[in-house]
Amino acid sequence: MQTAHRTLTTEVIAALTYWPGILYGGQKNPPDPVDLAVLPPFFNEMLQELPWWNHDWTVGHVEPGVPLEIASDHGRSRTSFTEVSVPGVVSSGSGGNLPFVAKVRFERDRLIRFQAKIGDVVVGPADAPAGKPEPHPFAAVFTRLMDLRGVPIKEMAMQTGRSMSTIHMLRSGSLNPHPVLAKEIAKALGMSEADVRAIAGLG
Repeated sequence: MQTAHRTLTTEVIAALTYWPGILYGGQKNPPDPVDLAVLPPFFNEMLQELPWWNHDWTVGHVEPGVPLEIASDHGRSRTSFTEVSVPGVVSSGSGGNLPFVAKVRFERDRLIRFQAKIGDVVVGPADAPAGKPEPHPFAAVFTRLMDLRGVPIKEMAMQTGRSMSTIHMLRSGSLNPHPVLAKEIAKALGMSEADVRAIAGLG
């Protein structure tokens, strides 16, 4: 599933941002109705791009979501994106039904992220090829922290007393730091050990 460079249609954006429960001046004043029927085909298209998705299951019904405008700072420019969670139901050809919630993040008409929760299972686009484990989320943050502080891989290896291949593995997400390594990384980055442990998901 590729979310990069995917453009949302005006109809899909209108359906995603339709919020009939919005309050204006303390009074419930729903906007003009929007056709939500464009959303199930959009969600089904996203799900069917997953190589392991069972095409017997389809999104057949959705309810209006709750769009949130989220501002973020990137350098000197300030941007904002919209994130909306849309509840619904997926059904199988044999008559089974499961609750469904799609979380869609987009900036203007550009899709940034798509994630769905079906029953108790969360699905979304993968970074690794099929059959390969997903990189640990620590990797992206660790890489960014090193880059922001201007710490090259060789220097990080020297400061932590580890090999350069270990640092490469941390940056690629194939390795997550254990508590001792998290402490060494924190010292090398000038951060608190607690912060690095939290980023690494260590208790």
